Amino acid sequence: MTVVPYDEFSLFEGNAEDYGLTYTGPPVVRRESLDLGEGRHSSCLIWGDTEPELVLLHGGAQNAHTWDTMAMALGRPLVAIDLPGHGHSGAPADGARNMMRNAEDVATAIRAWAPNAQAVVGMSLGGLTAIAIAGMAPELVRKMVLVDITPGVTSEKAKAIHAFVNGPEDFPSFDDLLARTMEFNPTRSESSLRRGILHNAEQRPDGSWVWRYARHRGAELLKESPDPAEALDVTTLWGPIESSTMPIMLVRGMAKGSVVDDADETELLQRRADARIEHVADAGHSVQGDKPVELAALLDDFI
Repeated sequence: MTVVPYDEFSLFEGNAEDYGLTYTGPPVVRRESLDLGEGRHSSCLIWGDTEPELVLLHGGAQNAHTWDTMAMALGRPLVAIDLPGHGHSGAPADGARNMMRNAEDVATAIRAWAPNAQAVVGMSLGGLTAIAIAGMAPELVRKMVLVDITPGVTSEKAKAIHAFVNGPEDFPSFDDLLARTMEFNPTRSESSLRRGILHNAEQRPDGSWVWRYARHRGAELLKESPDPAEALDVTTLWGPIESSTMPIMLVRGMAKGSVVDDADETELLQRRADARIEHVADAGHSVQGDKPVELAALLDDFI
């Protein structure tokens, strides 16, 4: 059995190298954990040594490290939170599919780590979670950035993503996991995907690999619904958008893989005519992975 070493703070130079960023040494970033009670906890990465200006919420089946390159390019203090059941966070309170309960946990984490953040940035499931938090605790969401998501996105539009997440429950080797990941992410470099896997999967004692987001779910639940948003009529999340006055920016990937279409964009503008819309060429659904430097520039301007 080949043991693959992993140190989550040793990979930043590769991020910089892949995207042409100047690297002068490891960034100031640390992992913290918050006790949520009932034997559960929330985990995050805190960037910088001053009060966070941004809260970053990743998509379903991702983790806080998906923002690493963008955070390095942005250079602002921020907190990237692992959603319940993802990354280094513990199991969700009421099952992976209860998005509103998960949003309550994330709101608790924001109060602890970044109560005065200027904006909450959410990609995919993280974006829907941000909207839910804006509805239940609007004081925590002063500005909101939705990365390739609106409440109008349907399961049909995201079927390619679900196909990837609904793949094998585990993998015999790292190479097997890498091969499948490369198959579904043809625009990303192998080095980028290797880092992503190390952050998002863990090796078992027998040498096999399992996605971190799958650790707290039974096989039946994983096959039934990889996305907790499916347990909610997400169209109800238009409510917090319409009733709020917070500035909103939608960042839409314009390449294959994006789940937002023209109809979603139009509906957002019908409900919030003042919403800012930004298109990112050559980016799919994970804009922060495909075009992290461009996304950092948009965020810097927005806040």
